[in-house]
Amino acid sequence: MSNPAQAPLLSAHQIERRAPIGDAVLLHPASLDIFGGEHLILSGPSGAGKSVLMRSLALLDPLCGGSLRFRGEPVGAAGIPHFRSQVAYCRQRPAVLGGSVEDNLRLPFELKVNTGRGYRRERVVELLAVAGKPPEFLAKDGRDLSGGEAQVMGLVRAMQLDPTILLLDEPTAALDPESTVQVENLVLGWARGRSSDVATVWISHDPAQDARVGTRHLRVVAGRLSDLPAPEAHAQAHQAMVQAAVGTDPRV
Repeated sequence: MSNPAQAPLLSAHQIERRAPIGDAVLLHPASLDIFGGEHLILSGPSGAGKSVLMRSLALLDPLCGGSLRFRGEPVGAAGIPHFRSQVAYCRQRPAVLGGSVEDNLRLPFELKVNTGRGYRRERVVELLAVAGKPPEFLAKDGRDLSGGEAQVMGLVRAMQLDPTILLLDEPTAALDPESTVQVENLVLGWARGRSSDVATVWISHDPAQDARVGTRHLRVVAGRLSDLPAPEAHAQAHQAMVQAAVGTDPRV
């Protein structure tokens, strides 16, 4: 639900990616504006370039052409660490290190980009509650987490840093239905009440999920990005999903 009168949070202009060996085109020149309050769905066949596009939006891989602007300002080399903290890429299988869940959640605060910021346990507990996890979850050994539990931990690890955009690379692809609902509630609960400040982008192969969470739909085929019209039913399903999400505001 982009608003022409609203400035985009992130603008990609003709960004392009080629294979480092062989120069094959991975992503044809693509332009995209992401606005506050949007939950964008990226769909398309496996290997079509969805993850390439998402990683390009996070500047995790070098662009071969084009540019990005974040909140209207060009993203230069010196600003990439801060940019990546605001445009957070979440993998399908988050990295889980030894130690407890809480140990894993404290790790980002050891990075230079987060100097001066501290771990806030009360905020983490509120985020976990949105996903149906009790405070005792923090003591669980990270190596014993199920796929759904690891995904919740990975998302909370990103959300606690107050990003502006979450890039979600198939966040529920390997999860059971209950874990899928927990992840969807967590993401929508995090965004709830801050519609003009944050946005999410989801890679999904599940039409039912697309209808539940998506507000705008894009398709990538053979490295080419195109817009898809969102049926009215999708908008209605998304609104119902947001209303059903846990009402706890995790911004505290």
